[in-house]
Amino acid sequence: MSIAYDHSRDAPPAMAAAKDKLLLIDGRHVPSASGRTFKSLNPATEQIIAEIAEGDETDVDRAVAAARRAFEGPWRTMRAAERGHILLKWAELLKKHSDEIAALESLDAGKPIAAVLRQDFPAAVDTLTYYAGWADKISGEVVSTRDDALTYTVREPIGVVAAIVPWNFPLMIGMWKLAPALACGCTIVMKPAELTSLSALRIGELALEAGLPPGVLNIVPGPGRVVGEALVNHPDVDKVTFTGSPGVGRGIMKGAAGNFKRVSLELGGKSANVIFDDADLDAATKAAAAGIFFNAGQVCSAGSRVLVHDKVYDDVVERLTARARGLRIGDPGDRATVLGPVISEKQMKIILDYVAIGQQEGALLTTGGERVGDRGYFISPAVFAGVKHEMRISQEEIFGPVVSVIRFRDEAEALRIANGTAYSLAAGVWSRDIGRVQRFAKKARAGTVWINTYGYTDVRLPWGGERDSGLGREHGTAAIENFTEPKAVWMNLNV
Repeated sequence: MSIAYDHSRDAPPAMAAAKDKLLLIDGRHVPSASGRTFKSLNPATEQIIAEIAEGDETDVDRAVAAARRAFEGPWRTMRAAERGHILLKWAELLKKHSDEIAALESLDAGKPIAAVLRQDFPAAVDTLTYYAGWADKISGEVVSTRDDALTYTVREPIGVVAAIVPWNFPLMIGMWKLAPALACGCTIVMKPAELTSLSALRIGELALEAGLPPGVLNIVPGPGRVVGEALVNHPDVDKVTFTGSPGVGRGIMKGAAGNFKRVSLELGGKSANVIFDDADLDAATKAAAAGIFFNAGQVCSAGSRVLVHDKVYDDVVERLTARARGLRIGDPGDRATVLGPVISEKQMKIILDYVAIGQQEGALLTTGGERVGDRGYFISPAVFAGVKHEMRISQEEIFGPVVSVIRFRDEAEALRIANGTAYSLAAGVWSRDIGRVQRFAKKARAGTVWINTYGYTDVRLPWGGERDSGLGREHGTAAIENFTEPKAVWMNLNV
């Protein structure tokens, strides 16, 4: 099978925005100190779409210094309401350029354009608008202690933030970090993923157009082992917010210990989606397919383990297999495409290796798990039946369109299997028994539990996990706490 690709979509505005890019430091576009660049590839065609300046330790020093000046100067001292107005203007500019930004995200990340327009872009704008409204509402409280004192608390911005963003949702997750930090009065040095830096650089340009003062938002693309480590180890960075792999997360925690940086980490997942025999199987299998195959399975909360009651196991396997075979794989720019490519050749090989491992372990591959075409990194969605809980494909995060369907006999076994991984990011449960789903929600080790649905998020609700799924929470009021420090004030009234 070959993939038909429409090159007409490589014309402006997407390609105009994807032209060769410089770093954004102190309100100016500048080359890297070394003069080095790296190539951004279209994962659907393997063609070069841009040359991007490659930052290093010197560029990080420049960006952090600019962020510190802006923090101590115009941004921190600006009225909170004015900061909110700038963020709202930024959101309006994003909406004005929605087609361009969505096309750029699709081109750079291989994401189906329909999905970007349906989820990624609206979520980014919603996040920015939500936290713009928070800017002048961050407050402390008066705490009664004794009659001769006025005692109260205030929340102050934490300082210079290093925001390290992943490649799977560069626009959306990038905004999850930028919007609350800026609303709180922090300044930022952002490191987008090397594989997907273009949307970050474009929205950075629009932030300046919206009135963000120079140095408030700096963007330094480059390798994680260079730019990321330099940010984590930098003595003048006060906070690191990171989304990515558990291995890198552990390294960040070690590096942050140097000056006791505050750290929040959103890491991996191996989420269980549990289907009981009394569930609505049409709805459950439809959501289970979307839960693992959306964004080609490159989702931290993907329902990569579907646990199914013995009585309906064969039925669910058959339904999931049929849905996987029916997904349209193709050009991300085609609005009818459901499954685009995975992000890179390296990621494609990792996923295909796991398909081979699953077969070697004795699981039954009912469909998919093969490269599609000879150009671009397309993989047909894979369904494994007969998966045992102890198998590697059940325990390890694959980060691709591969689902393991696991059989269980009763509620206790389902809960044991669901909780039986190193991850605890999300879980889903399907049943008409209200008591059962509530028991499961209470006992599941997960930061989010979906009941008779799967995959929804909202910036107003906390997001994150425990164990290898991370540390802390994003979204809602939790994000305000992430980027502020409480200060207690004690005023003697007997003077």
